[in-house]
Amino acid sequence: MNTVQFREEMKKRAYIVANSEMHLHMHEAAQRARRITVEMSNAYRTPEELRELFSELIGRKVDDSFGILPPFNADYGQNIKVGKNVFINSGCCFQDQGGIEIGDNVLIGQQVVIATLNHDLNPQRRANMLPAPVKIGDGVWVGAHATILAGVTIGDGAVIAAGAVVTRDVPANTVVGGVPAKIIKSIEENN
Repeated sequence: MNTVQFREEMKKRAYIVANSEMHLHMHEAAQRARRITVEMSNAYRTPEELRELFSELIGRKVDDSFGILPPFNADYGQNIKVGKNVFINSGCCFQDQGGIEIGDNVLIGQQVVIATLNHDLNPQRRANMLPAPVKIGDGVWVGAHATILAGVTIGDGAVIAAGAVVTRDVPANTVVGGVPAKIIKSIEENN
């Protein structure tokens, strides 16, 4: 299995059976991702060097407006898409096998976790996995230590409060917080 085939299977939310060809591909890709993320994080890198390494990690060139502060970790690396003017703060962990899409003008705080896989609830099949993408709209701010779980879509202009655990979709222009995250208020734009 190659990366293109794997991404196609993830778009279909294909069930991943432990030790299957898909699962073994994930393990191989994780070694590649680990090599690149360690290189990003093991010494000082200029913003340009970090953009180059992140582009290598995701297999797509990021915009010159992209910024990241290491350390950073990705389990797969090749199923992340980022828009323009995105900033990822230090200590973030992206489990991106199921797909992570980040819009334009997004701020991601320190130690944010984005998870796109769930394990089967049946103990006899616990090692099997169910992927679901995470989509983050334009102008979103994700606070430090937030966790965004598989299958969640965050609407444009939303704010995820620090420490929130987001288990369901977040409407545009709202602030959510808590465990599990709930709507705290709506954001009124002042023109």
